[in-house]
Amino acid sequence: MERNLTEQQTFSWLRIPAKFLSYAFHPLFIPTYVFLWLIVRFPYEFNYPANVLKLRVFSVFWMTAFFPAFAVFLLWRLKFINNIYLRTQKDRIVPYIITMFFYWWMWYLSKNFSKEQLQPEILRVFFFGSFLTTIAGLVLNNFFKISMHAMGIAGGWLLIILSCFTYSIHLGEDITVVTLLAGLVCSARLILSEHTTFEVYAGFVVGVICELIAWWV
Repeated sequence: MERNLTEQQTFSWLRIPAKFLSYAFHPLFIPTYVFLWLIVRFPYEFNYPANVLKLRVFSVFWMTAFFPAFAVFLLWRLKFINNIYLRTQKDRIVPYIITMFFYWWMWYLSKNFSKEQLQPEILRVFFFGSFLTTIAGLVLNNFFKISMHAMGIAGGWLLIILSCFTYSIHLGEDITVVTLLAGLVCSARLILSEHTTFEVYAGFVVGVICELIAWWV
């Protein structure tokens, strides 16, 4: 009995960092993190003045995080969904469609930017992969509650690996850090009992496959 109580107390303490990781690495924030990482690692790929580049960072956050999140908030206030945490498959349908539109728009814009050599080609790949991921998520949502966090962190994880191949550079430290983060984020979803192990693994695999398809295409 005492052992079970101790395990429950330990588990409850783990919920605090698990919640922090779930919020800090919410899938809507991953595109912004990826964009900032590319600026740090490959600044020469961004043919912008410093002030314009800051606006680009803001626009990425605005389009891929703020607007989708605000749309979810409106859906909740209008009582189209039960809560902003999207804990049921039904609640996730419309947010998936909304996010899909914004990711498609970012991919469309990135295609033109890449042609004009204003940003890395790998960023176009990432946005296309993110767009494909939302499509896959929407389809699979009909069968089970696939983990959005796992899909999102998987896309960022693979983007760093693909960057190594694209630019013929070794980024072992970056890969190690993002691999650790991916494991922590996926574990956090399990600790919070938001998903089953299958839903988390499926989300990660789907995120990886979609980014690979985008890279090959």
